[in-house]
Amino acid sequence: CPRGSRPRRRRSPSGGPGCSPQRPFCSASPPSSTGTSPCTTRSTICGGQLGAATAKLQSCIVVMDSSLDMSSVFSYQSNDEFVPSRSLKNFSLLLSLSALYAPIIILKYIDLLSRLRRSGGSEVAFNKRLAYRVDIFLSLHPYAKPLVLLVGTMLLIGLGGLALYGVTDDSLSDCLWLSWTFVADAGNHANAVGFGPKLVSVSISIGGMLVFAMMLGLVTDSISEKFDSLRKGRSEVIEQSHTLILGWSDKLGSLLNQICIANESLGGGTIVVMAERDKEEMEADIAKMEFDMKGTAVICRSGSPLILADLKKVSVSKARAIVVLAEEGNADQSDARALRIVLSLTGVKEGLRGHIVVELSDLDNEVLVKLVGGDLVETVVAHDVIGRLMIQCARQPGLAQIWEDILGFENCEFYIKRWPQLVGMQFEDVLISFPDAVPCGIKMASYGGKIILNPDDCYVLQEGDEVIVIAEDDDTYTPSPLPKVKEAVYIDIVRHERNSQKILLCGMRRDIDDMIVVSPFFKPLITFSL
Repeated sequence: CPRGSRPRRRRSPSGGPGCSPQRPFCSASPPSSTGTSPCTTRSTICGGQLGAATAKLQSCIVVMDSSLDMSSVFSYQSNDEFVPSRSLKNFSLLLSLSALYAPIIILKYIDLLSRLRRSGGSEVAFNKRLAYRVDIFLSLHPYAKPLVLLVGTMLLIGLGGLALYGVTDDSLSDCLWLSWTFVADAGNHANAVGFGPKLVSVSISIGGMLVFAMMLGLVTDSISEKFDSLRKGRSEVIEQSHTLILGWSDKLGSLLNQICIANESLGGGTIVVMAERDKEEMEADIAKMEFDMKGTAVICRSGSPLILADLKKVSVSKARAIVVLAEEGNADQSDARALRIVLSLTGVKEGLRGHIVVELSDLDNEVLVKLVGGDLVETVVAHDVIGRLMIQCARQPGLAQIWEDILGFENCEFYIKRWPQLVGMQFEDVLISFPDAVPCGIKMASYGGKIILNPDDCYVLQEGDEVIVIAEDDDTYTPSPLPKVKEAVYIDIVRHERNSQKILLCGMRRDIDDMIVVSPFFKPLITFSL
């Protein structure tokens, strides 16, 4: 209490201990020599002391606040220092809006100018040319769509961060992070406070939903394209030493069956079929054939044998053998297509490991195909061969069963193999060197692989010659030492004179003359019945 007052035990209305003046202190004091009253002097002294204490208290508060949070220091900045920060935020908001609407305005203006220019001419509109360029860009570049999506996402994050920086008090880095969270998760904008932040947050979230929808569409399209390529047989075949069949015909079933039987001794193999058909249809047709694959896998691919890219897709350079099937219909068109396939095969840069067997429909086209293919190509005129076999079977009953056993893989068949230990032997000694096979010819290396059936007994095997035998399988026969043969009297076989035969042919076909001429020594009397 001031001097002249004494404390009381009851409280004053202000809540502190009350002071009751014994006497009026200021009113009774006379003025000083300077003309100021004691009350004024005492009030001045008390005010100075109070100001000094207040200054010390503020300095302590500032030091304590600076140690806890440096951001409070900026709260004491003047309004003049805060103006550039607010102007920067306004500029960022204006920049984001300008970057958003400026391309639209520019495109509209250019389109308007192009319309005015082409009002008297035939110039294409600018928006159509721009759409065409965008279409070409997206079509030619495989990664154009993901790149466009990435650029759009980055622009959305950048413009959204600038807009948030203009309507909030956060830093630019925090605003960019908030923009990314709004793009990644549309529900993060629920905590926004204020009209401006809410509007910008909702706009960024809508853009994020569009980005997510486009990304989901791209992923779905890529997965669908991958499954479609697998379903349609567009994937690459990674095989080697496989049998490649090009084309599709009604002979494919028997051909697959015979190859599967031939591969049984090897533990199975791989057959690749490529034709201009759907992969699922080919697999369904092969499944309907219902024969035992015997460990052989059949792979179907859809493609054209005339395209090098499709041939590389089935590993044509690593195939052990390539079979080209003839098409049904016109013989000349079928042979022309076979010739084009041979040209495509010979154009493979990696080269061919195996040989090519081409089925032709006309005997007259055989020379041209051999001329183009060279030594790699072996031609089979199935139509002509079947006609000749029919004539021979008609002349000799029971011959059809022999051809079926020899030309198939169920029983005995032809095999060609080189035996170095037989070089220098005469063919008459070769005949008795195989106890489990029947030698019937020689493939002569000195004549470019020419095949001679039943050569002279005095023919001596040369280096590189191969022996043609009839055996059960390729691993069931091997040459053995010459056996001892007992001498016997040579029996002269009397050959009877051949008589003319009469054969009735029912029907007509284009190569009827090739069927008639079976051998130069046979001149039958033919009766036609049409």
